[in-house]
Amino acid sequence: MRSVLCLFEGVATGAADGWYRMRHKPAATLLHLGPGLANGLANIHNAKRAGSGMVNIIGEHATAHLKYDAPLASDIEGLARPLSHWVRRTISSNTLAGDAVAAVEQASAHPGRIATLILPGDTSWGPVTAPPGCFARSGVAPAGVPDAAAVDRIAAVLCSGEPAFIILAGTASFGPALDWAGKVAAKTGARIGTQFFTSRIEHGAGRVPLERLPYAVPQAVEFLKGFKHIITVETGEPVAFFSYPGKPSLLKQPDCQVHRLAAADDDSALALEMLADAVGARDIKPARQPFIDKGTPSGALNPLSIAHALASAMPENAILVDESLTTGRETIGHTAGAVPHDTIQNMGGSIGYGTPVATGAALACPDRRVVCMVGDGSAMYTIQSLWTQAREQLNVTTIIFANNSYQILKAEYANMGFGAPGPQALAMIDIDKPAIDWRAMAKSMGVPSVSVGTAEEFFQAMGRCNATPGPSLIEVRL
Repeated sequence: MRSVLCLFEGVATGAADGWYRMRHKPAATLLHLGPGLANGLANIHNAKRAGSGMVNIIGEHATAHLKYDAPLASDIEGLARPLSHWVRRTISSNTLAGDAVAAVEQASAHPGRIATLILPGDTSWGPVTAPPGCFARSGVAPAGVPDAAAVDRIAAVLCSGEPAFIILAGTASFGPALDWAGKVAAKTGARIGTQFFTSRIEHGAGRVPLERLPYAVPQAVEFLKGFKHIITVETGEPVAFFSYPGKPSLLKQPDCQVHRLAAADDDSALALEMLADAVGARDIKPARQPFIDKGTPSGALNPLSIAHALASAMPENAILVDESLTTGRETIGHTAGAVPHDTIQNMGGSIGYGTPVATGAALACPDRRVVCMVGDGSAMYTIQSLWTQAREQLNVTTIIFANNSYQILKAEYANMGFGAPGPQALAMIDIDKPAIDWRAMAKSMGVPSVSVGTAEEFFQAMGRCNATPGPSLIEVRL
């Protein structure tokens, strides 16, 4: 077992999420009683939404000490239950081993589950009198078997010629499942894609290309308006991220039918293979994304030049962790023709997921470069990740888009129809007084850094950082 020290519980829980997304095996966190669990809950929420398995071990006062209501005493079960699939309190040293095994089994299900094990101190230090291995194992729950009747119904829909959009999520957006989906699309003419946020996508040249549902409601409605059928794989029908005055929550047209091919706990690769057979696509070759050489970008930094620099400078098999919110919102479209890589996105919407998830992904895949894109406001939530990256010498390039503002809040202000924010609102959105010195912060945590102001400088810095072992930080001045 590898022990990794994090300086904040939200970094530990986010790193466990990143580990699972790349390994599909759970990691464990060790959190300090109820307040420590509370500090980690935001990234536990993101992990749960992503279908990531995680074992959270929560320390607790010794059983005999609880009656004294010491300052750290709290309702740990009450804190854990809303974001856990399974919660158990160990009652003795004799049950501890069996409880730990049960927690790992729960977290290892498909999709991954959040297992919380509460561990009173005396259950750790007390004597064990039970014989070794006396506990029962229930085994890891396997993925569900797809519904053959549903497969046949969806095959008939696809063969009807009516416009259909297949939305992939979970384990369907990478690996064998993605190839099967590509075969189905090539045979039937259906389009395939993802929600705006997806836990992991195999992206880039040589991969089956996926469209991405737009974030903004008007664009998403426009994207979907021509489809008569939406087929979901490990996800639900598309909904707006927020509710806005005068805008719909459901993004499809009223006459569009939604068909579920595979639920979140189903074997989606098998479901898509069965669907390929049902439409006669087993021997069809799926479309493959060609490599597109973007060349060296030049000029001012903007979302397009930043995306082109990323596409040109990313090393092969990189892992791109995206929490850029506004600056990088269109990055995935512009990096489709880059070298093969994986992308990871924030499924739960809780801020501060990017740098911890990048930390966990780098631990899971030490031979791959992790590129983490994060806004300056989001980065301040969990910037302690840099210290862990330096301590473990993880291959992470952190890109901070420094616009000195919670730019996403300005966009959402406009989406609500309120126009431009006034001085009082801006005072709660802008973070330039005082300005954050990202290079000094990175240096203090042992991470080398550079600041860039043009597309050429950004491209060159990306190349240097990605070629140098260990962590680095690039401040992109916007």
